[in-house]
Amino acid sequence: MTRHRRHLLVALSAASVLALAGCATPAGSGAPAGASDAPPGASLGSLWPAPPEGDVVAQGTVMDVGGEVELCLGAVAESYPPQCGGIPITNWTWDGIDGSETSGDTTWGAYAVQGTYDGEEFTVTQPPIMLALYDPMMPEDPTGGEPGAGDEQTLLAIQEDLPDALDEAYLSSYPENGWLWVDVVWDDGTWQDAADADYGDDTVVIRSALRPVDG
Repeated sequence: MTRHRRHLLVALSAASVLALAGCATPAGSGAPAGASDAPPGASLGSLWPAPPEGDVVAQGTVMDVGGEVELCLGAVAESYPPQCGGIPITNWTWDGIDGSETSGDTTWGAYAVQGTYDGEEFTVTQPPIMLALYDPMMPEDPTGGEPGAGDEQTLLAIQEDLPDALDEAYLSSYPENGWLWVDVVWDDGTWQDAADADYGDDTVVIRSALRPVDG
Protein backbone atom coordinates (compact mmCIF):
# COMPACT_ATOMS: atom_id res chain seq x y z
CA MET A 1 0.00 0.00 0.00
CA THR A 2 1.41 3.38 -0.94
CA ARG A 3 2.24 6.15 1.47
CA HIS A 4 -0.36 8.34 -0.27
CA ARG A 5 -2.96 5.63 0.31
CA ARG A 6 -2.13 5.32 4.01
CA HIS A 7 -2.35 9.07 4.50
CA LEU A 8 -5.71 9.17 2.75
CA LEU A 9 -7.13 6.46 5.02
CA VAL A 10 -5.92 8.30 8.10
CA ALA A 11 -7.54 11.50 6.86
CA LEU A 12 -10.83 9.78 6.11
CA SER A 13 -10.94 8.05 9.48
CA ALA A 14 -10.63 11.43 11.15
CA ALA A 15 -13.47 12.89 9.11
CA SER A 16 -17.08 11.89 8.66
CA VAL A 17 -17.25 9.65 5.63
CA LEU A 18 -19.97 8.44 3.31
CA ALA A 19 -18.77 4.85 3.11
CA LEU A 20 -16.81 2.34 5.13
CA ALA A 21 -13.38 2.51 3.57
CA GLY A 22 -11.31 4.60 1.17
CA CYS A 23 -10.61 3.96 -2.49
CA ALA A 24 -7.66 4.62 -4.71
CA THR A 25 -6.15 3.47 -7.93
CA PRO A 26 -5.43 -0.26 -8.14
CA ALA A 27 -1.83 -1.09 -8.85
CA GLY A 28 -2.82 -4.25 -10.66
CA SER A 29 -2.12 -3.64 -14.33
CA GLY A 30 1.27 -5.27 -14.02
CA ALA A 31 0.19 -7.99 -11.59
CA PRO A 32 -0.36 -11.55 -12.79
CA ALA A 33 -3.88 -12.61 -13.72
CA GLY A 34 -3.37 -15.93 -11.97
CA ALA A 35 -1.00 -17.76 -9.68
CA SER A 36 -1.42 -21.53 -9.57
CA ASP A 37 1.39 -21.95 -7.03
CA ALA A 38 -0.37 -19.99 -4.28
CA PRO A 39 -0.12 -21.76 -0.91
CA PRO A 40 -3.37 -23.05 0.62
CA GLY A 41 -5.48 -20.19 1.94
CA ALA A 42 -3.56 -17.51 0.01
CA SER A 43 -5.23 -17.55 -3.40
CA LEU A 44 -6.91 -14.19 -2.87
CA GLY A 45 -3.61 -12.43 -2.31
CA SER A 46 -1.88 -14.13 -5.25
CA LEU A 47 -4.34 -13.42 -8.09
CA TRP A 48 -5.28 -10.29 -10.00
CA PRO A 49 -8.20 -9.93 -12.46
CA ALA A 50 -7.43 -9.04 -16.06
CA PRO A 51 -8.88 -5.63 -17.09
CA PRO A 52 -12.34 -5.72 -18.67
CA GLU A 53 -12.36 -6.12 -22.45
CA GLY A 54 -15.26 -3.76 -23.21
CA ASP A 55 -17.04 -0.79 -21.71
CA VAL A 56 -17.92 -0.80 -18.03
CA VAL A 57 -20.13 1.49 -15.98
CA ALA A 58 -19.55 2.75 -12.45
CA GLN A 59 -21.35 4.94 -9.96
CA GLY A 60 -19.29 7.34 -7.90
CA THR A 61 -18.00 10.83 -7.27
CA VAL A 62 -15.98 12.53 -9.98
CA MET A 63 -13.39 14.72 -8.26
CA ASP A 64 -11.41 17.32 -10.21
CA VAL A 65 -8.65 19.02 -8.22
CA GLY A 66 -6.69 21.50 -10.28
CA GLY A 67 -7.37 19.58 -13.48
CA GLU A 68 -6.49 16.14 -12.09
CA VAL A 69 -9.73 14.15 -12.37
CA GLU A 70 -10.47 10.95 -10.48
CA LEU A 71 -13.46 8.64 -10.10
CA CYS A 72 -13.99 7.88 -6.41
CA LEU A 73 -15.79 4.60 -5.85
CA GLY A 74 -15.46 4.43 -2.07
CA ALA A 75 -15.35 6.87 0.79
CA VAL A 76 -15.74 10.62 0.36
CA ALA A 77 -14.86 12.85 3.31
CA GLU A 78 -17.61 15.33 4.17
CA SER A 79 -15.30 18.32 4.19
CA TYR A 80 -15.84 21.31 1.93
CA PRO A 81 -14.74 20.76 -0.68
CA PRO A 82 -15.02 16.99 -0.17
CA GLN A 83 -11.93 14.80 -0.45
CA CYS A 84 -11.37 11.33 -1.84
CA GLY A 85 -8.95 9.27 -3.89
CA GLY A 86 -9.89 7.17 -6.88
CA ILE A 87 -9.18 6.01 -10.40
CA PRO A 88 -7.64 8.62 -12.73
CA ILE A 89 -10.09 9.62 -15.48
CA THR A 90 -9.15 10.54 -19.03
CA ASN A 91 -11.35 12.12 -21.71
CA TRP A 92 -13.41 13.96 -19.08
CA THR A 93 -14.96 17.40 -19.56
CA TRP A 94 -17.35 19.42 -17.43
CA ASP A 95 -18.75 21.17 -20.51
CA GLY A 96 -22.49 20.64 -20.72
CA ILE A 97 -22.61 18.50 -17.57
CA ASP A 98 -25.09 19.39 -14.83
CA GLY A 99 -24.92 18.49 -11.16
CA SER A 100 -21.44 19.69 -10.28
CA GLU A 101 -20.20 22.02 -7.53
CA THR A 102 -17.03 24.07 -7.39
CA SER A 103 -14.99 25.42 -4.51
CA GLY A 104 -11.61 26.96 -5.24
CA ASP A 105 -9.77 24.70 -7.69
CA THR A 106 -11.99 21.69 -6.87
CA THR A 107 -15.04 20.64 -8.91
CA TRP A 108 -17.03 17.52 -8.12
CA GLY A 109 -20.29 15.71 -8.74
CA ALA A 110 -21.94 12.28 -8.40
CA TYR A 111 -22.39 10.43 -11.70
CA ALA A 112 -22.81 7.13 -13.46
CA VAL A 113 -19.84 6.99 -15.80
CA GLN A 114 -19.30 4.66 -18.77
CA GLY A 115 -15.94 3.90 -20.31
CA THR A 116 -13.01 1.54 -20.57
CA TYR A 117 -10.66 0.52 -17.76
CA ASP A 118 -7.12 -0.70 -18.37
CA GLY A 119 -6.31 -1.54 -14.77
CA GLU A 120 -4.95 1.94 -14.04
CA GLU A 121 -7.08 4.58 -15.80
CA PHE A 122 -10.75 4.98 -16.68
CA THR A 123 -11.36 6.48 -20.13
CA VAL A 124 -14.81 7.99 -20.59
CA THR A 125 -16.61 6.87 -23.76
CA GLN A 126 -20.16 8.16 -23.14
CA PRO A 127 -21.64 11.29 -21.52
CA PRO A 128 -22.04 10.79 -17.76
CA ILE A 129 -25.45 10.64 -16.09
CA MET A 130 -26.18 12.38 -12.81
CA LEU A 131 -26.74 9.76 -10.12
CA ALA A 132 -29.94 11.54 -9.11
CA LEU A 133 -31.33 10.65 -12.55
CA TYR A 134 -29.75 7.21 -12.90
CA ASP A 135 -32.00 4.19 -12.40
CA PRO A 136 -30.02 0.98 -12.95
CA MET A 137 -31.37 -2.52 -12.50
CA MET A 138 -30.58 -4.00 -9.11
CA PRO A 139 -28.06 -6.84 -9.36
CA GLU A 140 -29.20 -10.27 -8.27
CA ASP A 141 -28.37 -11.36 -4.73
CA PRO A 142 -25.57 -13.91 -5.23
CA THR A 143 -26.48 -15.56 -1.92
CA GLY A 144 -30.09 -16.15 -2.89
CA GLY A 145 -31.04 -14.78 0.51
CA GLU A 146 -29.45 -17.76 2.26
CA PRO A 147 -27.24 -17.19 5.32
CA GLY A 148 -23.52 -17.74 5.01
CA ALA A 149 -21.40 -20.08 7.08
CA GLY A 150 -19.10 -17.50 8.68
CA ASP A 151 -19.30 -16.56 12.33
CA GLU A 152 -18.59 -12.99 13.39
CA GLN A 153 -15.07 -13.69 14.62
CA THR A 154 -14.08 -15.48 11.41
CA LEU A 155 -15.53 -12.79 9.16
CA LEU A 156 -13.80 -10.01 11.07
CA ALA A 157 -10.48 -11.87 10.84
CA ILE A 158 -10.89 -12.20 7.06
CA GLN A 159 -11.88 -8.54 6.84
CA GLU A 160 -8.71 -7.46 8.63
CA ASP A 161 -6.55 -9.18 6.00
CA LEU A 162 -8.31 -7.76 2.94
CA PRO A 163 -6.56 -4.36 2.57
CA ASP A 164 -3.17 -6.08 2.33
CA ALA A 165 -4.44 -8.90 0.12
CA LEU A 166 -6.29 -6.68 -2.37
CA ASP A 167 -4.13 -3.58 -2.05
CA GLU A 168 -5.66 -0.39 -3.47
CA ALA A 169 -8.43 -2.24 -5.32
CA TYR A 170 -10.11 -2.79 -1.95
CA LEU A 171 -12.97 -0.37 -1.30
CA SER A 172 -14.95 -1.59 1.70
CA SER A 173 -16.40 -4.63 3.43
CA TYR A 174 -18.88 -5.58 6.10
CA PRO A 175 -20.18 -8.79 7.70
CA GLU A 176 -23.88 -9.58 7.41
CA ASN A 177 -25.96 -12.73 7.80
CA GLY A 178 -22.95 -15.03 7.89
CA TRP A 179 -21.31 -13.46 4.82
CA LEU A 180 -18.49 -10.97 4.39
CA TRP A 181 -19.53 -8.56 1.63
CA VAL A 182 -16.45 -7.13 -0.08
CA ASP A 183 -16.50 -4.24 -2.56
CA VAL A 184 -13.58 -3.90 -4.96
CA VAL A 185 -12.84 -1.71 -7.96
CA TRP A 186 -13.01 -4.52 -10.51
CA ASP A 187 -13.47 -8.28 -10.47
CA ASP A 188 -14.23 -10.60 -13.38
CA GLY A 189 -14.79 -13.55 -11.06
CA THR A 190 -11.10 -14.13 -10.39
CA TRP A 191 -11.24 -12.86 -6.83
CA GLN A 192 -14.56 -14.52 -6.11
CA ASP A 193 -13.09 -17.86 -7.15
CA ALA A 194 -10.01 -17.17 -5.04
CA ALA A 195 -12.12 -16.26 -2.00
CA ASP A 196 -14.14 -19.45 -2.46
CA ALA A 197 -10.90 -21.45 -2.62
CA ASP A 198 -9.54 -19.80 0.52
CA TYR A 199 -12.65 -19.62 2.70
CA GLY A 200 -15.28 -21.86 1.10
CA ASP A 201 -18.07 -20.87 -1.25
CA ASP A 202 -20.43 -19.86 1.56
CA THR A 203 -18.45 -17.14 3.34
CA VAL A 204 -17.28 -14.23 1.14
CA VAL A 205 -19.07 -12.27 -1.60
CA ILE A 206 -16.89 -10.12 -3.88
CA ARG A 207 -18.72 -7.24 -5.58
CA SER A 208 -17.21 -5.27 -8.44
CA ALA A 209 -17.84 -1.51 -8.55
CA LEU A 210 -17.15 -1.54 -12.29
CA ARG A 211 -19.79 -3.55 -14.12
CA PRO A 212 -19.75 -4.62 -17.78
CA VAL A 213 -22.23 -2.66 -19.87
CA ASP A 214 -23.31 -5.82 -21.69
CA GLY A 215 -24.34 -7.55 -18.51
